[in-house]
Amino acid sequence: MVVRLSGIPVHILIFCSCVVAVALQGVILFFTDHRKEIPRVPLLRYPALLGVIGVLNTFSYFYAFMHTTIANAVLTHYTAPLIVACAAPLILKEKVTKGIVMALAIASGGLWLMLNGFSFGDDHAAGILAGLVSGIAYAAIIIAARIFTQGLSPLVLTFFSNIVIVLVLLPFVKDVPMNAYWIFVLMGVVYSTVAPVLYYRGLSQVSANRAAILGYLEPVSAIIFGMLFLHEVPGLISIAGGMLILLSGYLTAKGSAPDAETA
Repeated sequence: MVVRLSGIPVHILIFCSCVVAVALQGVILFFTDHRKEIPRVPLLRYPALLGVIGVLNTFSYFYAFMHTTIANAVLTHYTAPLIVACAAPLILKEKVTKGIVMALAIASGGLWLMLNGFSFGDDHAAGILAGLVSGIAYAAIIIAARIFTQGLSPLVLTFFSNIVIVLVLLPFVKDVPMNAYWIFVLMGVVYSTVAPVLYYRGLSQVSANRAAILGYLEPVSAIIFGMLFLHEVPGLISIAGGMLILLSGYLTAKGSAPDAETA
């Protein structure tokens, strides 16, 4: 919602938010006991990789918010858990369950309904496509972070990945609207610091499937905020598709339980 209301170009919003985040995290990391968590230089390639994927994820996600409805952007972004459900058994050796297989089928039907139920003309196609790209990138982040959090602290991963994002976007930033500093501070603290640190910490404790499913709390709240503040009310077909996707998330979480029956 903040992204839409700000009216700031996506790349500038991401860049400035990450600059604020790097400054804040740098103080915490280098001037407290957290400096002991800084790894050897060769290990920094892992958060650097997260940063590169993060640029694609965040840019495409914010672009979707700017070019389609909140519901379209969020629900396409949250195809990520379905991708994780397919990739985790191969990469992370997590179990494949009948519940996950069923969830994939239901979510595919839900996504089909959603894309047909929402406006899918010239005004929304680019935003929906960007949302799907962000979903793929988000899934890659979940898989990679699940691996990297076993050896690196969440703060280290967040700090160095944000540095990479800043460096990648720097050549494209020509002007910074300083009157929007409060948006940059808000996004830098909440979106680029608190959220990823907590998320990486959670990923170090739970499976990739479960971590991905917890993210389904976001589309529910985002759509509610979109209705309250932006007056975006999804149609019945869109709601039906979204409900199927959320149902698939529940089945995925249930299917990833330790005692679930494998497929």
